[in-house]
Amino acid sequence: MATFLRRNPFLCRLRYIVSDFTFLSPSGCLIGAVNLKSSNRTPVVQEFESVELSCIITDSQTSDPRIEWKKIQDEQTTYVFFDNKIQGDLAGRAEILGKTSLKIWNVTRRDSALYRCEVVARNDRKEIDEIVIELTVQVKPVTPVCRVPKAVPVGKMATLHCQESEGHPRPHYSWYRNDVPLPTDSRANPRFRNSSFHLNSETGTLVFTAVHKDDSGQYYCIASNDAGSARCEEQEMEVYDLNIGGIIGGVLVVLAVLALITLGICCAYRRGYFINNKQDGESYKNPGKPDGVNYIRTDEEGDFRHKSSFVI
Repeated sequence: MATFLRRNPFLCRLRYIVSDFTFLSPSGCLIGAVNLKSSNRTPVVQEFESVELSCIITDSQTSDPRIEWKKIQDEQTTYVFFDNKIQGDLAGRAEILGKTSLKIWNVTRRDSALYRCEVVARNDRKEIDEIVIELTVQVKPVTPVCRVPKAVPVGKMATLHCQESEGHPRPHYSWYRNDVPLPTDSRANPRFRNSSFHLNSETGTLVFTAVHKDDSGQYYCIASNDAGSARCEEQEMEVYDLNIGGIIGGVLVVLAVLALITLGICCAYRRGYFINNKQDGESYKNPGKPDGVNYIRTDEEGDFRHKSSFVI
């Protein structure tokens, strides 16, 4: 073919016009350029399965080009295949297929990343070409953790929570009451006109602004993504009426008991049960005087003396 082109310069120039990957040499002859393609640039695979990252050389004049694979994740670039060896965390569970493609066994969620296939062909006019493949590893959600209040009074706010941390991509959440799916907004469905709630399908939070008696029932949540779904166990939420009469009666009973206690304390004070008698010591120091006897104390005498005699 090359001899035919050299003998037909017109065809040689024509191929240069219609091809983006071939060039004319100074003598008017064609020299190839390395070119890559992939059968699937966005492969999706379940966790623990195998996947092939397709990288195919379509045009090159170099019989033994240099092949490199790199992994781009979290803004960091690391080698996957370099110097004819598998590198990094893929060592022992990956291999090169058909000279350039990369096959990975037992993929995990940590393998989700961008992979760049780079080829260097020294004998080609255009020596370098690369192709980027985005690998997505899907992980089925595990059983979510659900929190449902057991009892809520009518008219009060209630919040139900549903969380799952293993699924990839991040799962979406849906809530069910008595096996009936709940819409994201109660106002969007006439069936729930007596309810007032909002469901955030990304966070799994179901919020009732004011619960109604019809909101009582068995609740459960389902977390789902492209890999599968999982649900939590049913939990009952009871909505009860407030007994206003009972509350008022209880308050009156408490007030009556407090009034009786206060009245008892006042009566005890009046009867002297709480008065401390401090006169016992003074009565002992100053004994009473017998009738008919008057004691006086003089400056010269150090003790008492009679002022008058006993009368017999």
